[in-house]
Amino acid sequence: KEQKVLMMASESGDEKQIRDSLAAIIKTCTFGKVDAYTIPMFDVEFLFLRIRGKSVGEKVELNLTCPDDNETKVEVSLNLEDVGVSMKDDHTNTIEITDKIKIIMEYPTINEMMGVSNDNKGDVDRILDIMKRCVHEIHDGETVHSKIDISESDLTEFVDSLTTDQFESITKFFDSMPKVAHTIEVTNPKTKKKGEVVIEGIGSFFE
Repeated sequence: KEQKVLMMASESGDEKQIRDSLAAIIKTCTFGKVDAYTIPMFDVEFLFLRIRGKSVGEKVELNLTCPDDNETKVEVSLNLEDVGVSMKDDHTNTIEITDKIKIIMEYPTINEMMGVSNDNKGDVDRILDIMKRCVHEIHDGETVHSKIDISESDLTEFVDSLTTDQFESITKFFDSMPKVAHTIEVTNPKTKKKGEVVIEGIGSFFE
């Protein structure tokens, strides 16, 4: 049932519906103890995979593209119990903007992600949106500015004033933060060459 609900939401192409479906499934299966709207997105994905495994079985069959020719498909069986949350060793949620100013980031939740995807916005604007939503605190020397005390206009002005290097420092936070991912080794039946395919993103585990 859980996978069917998610698949129906996925087929609709509505990201909000997909996230709402994930949240509803997690709330139901944890007897209301977990509010999926308040926990990091990677925890939402991890919980869903565990719920799916317990309800209809841990094994899923995936059709993966061999990386050596980027066209040959191979079928691989994956045990969802082997999938976990991974994080890069150099990850930190403290971003040093200058010697005096630093930003403390928080991980995006479903609520942060909602409304970010907008066909009328470019990639840079989407990144800026999610970046502003995930700012937790701004430290200016001994002064700590909590997000709830910062106006939307002031936060926008602050983000817009970032240099290219400072902007990249913040995007590194998102690139290196924890994520549900799994690496699978595949062998191309045509070339006999081995390669690794990284599976990440909730939809990738059910292709």
